[in-house]
Amino acid sequence: MAIIQVTDENFEAEVLNNDKPVLLDFWAEWCGPCKMIGPVLEEISAERDDIVIAKMNIDDNPETPTSFGVRSIPTLLIFKGGEAVATTMGAKPKAQLSAWVDSSI
Repeated sequence: MAIIQVTDENFEAEVLNNDKPVLLDFWAEWCGPCKMIGPVLEEISAERDDIVIAKMNIDDNPETPTSFGVRSIPTLLIFKGGEAVATTMGAKPKAQLSAWVDSSI
């Protein structure tokens, strides 16, 4: 499944109202660790169809990250049934990130 791009405008429809759990990556173009985690998220997205992987650029969309208290990036949140159920910060190896997803959904 392809990674979807989420904005402040489509956040509710794409994340909160999604039938599947959503892993949302808050990132920025200038963030080194964000660039490191990008390919890992692409791999996970290609391997799994039980979760939606989404990305939100915090520079272009300031409202949503502020509402969730995002203070550092990358910050990843997992949403289920319209609620944030898990949070992790920083770049992680694929195995660690996959284990976090498994334990959160």
